[in-house]
Amino acid sequence: QVQLVESGGGQVQPGGSLRLSCAASGVIFSTYAMGWYRQSPGKQRELVAAISSGGSTNHADSVKGRFTISRDNAKKMVYLQMSSLNPEDTAVYYCNAKRDVGGTQYMYWGQGTQVTVSS
Repeated sequence: QVQLVESGGGQVQPGGSLRLSCAASGVIFSTYAMGWYRQSPGKQRELVAAISSGGSTNHADSVKGRFTISRDNAKKMVYLQMSSLNPEDTAVYYCNAKRDVGGTQYMYWGQGTQVTVSS
C-alpha cells in the first residue's frame, strides 16, 4: 500500500521559514518523480515544485528563489524548504508521487499539511 505522509506545516509570520517533509512507503521511491502542490480555499490545486527521479527540479515562478525542493532516496523522503514566506503562500500543501510505466501513469497523494502565514 502506497503512503505519502507530510509533516512540518504550521503557522509562521511573514518573512519566516518552514521545511515540509514527505515520507513515502510502499513504492520504489527512487523511480518516482515527486512534487509539492498547494491549494488554498476557492483556488485550484497548483504545482509548487517538482523533482524528477534523476534529481532535476523545477519550481513555480511564484516561489522561485524562495522555495527549494529536494529528495533523499535512501530515506524515501522529499522536502520543501520554504523561506521568505508571505500570506499568499497560505495553503494546504500536498506531496505527490508520479511515475509513468508503459503509458500508464501511477499517481499518489498525501493527506496534506496546512501552512498559514500570518502576523
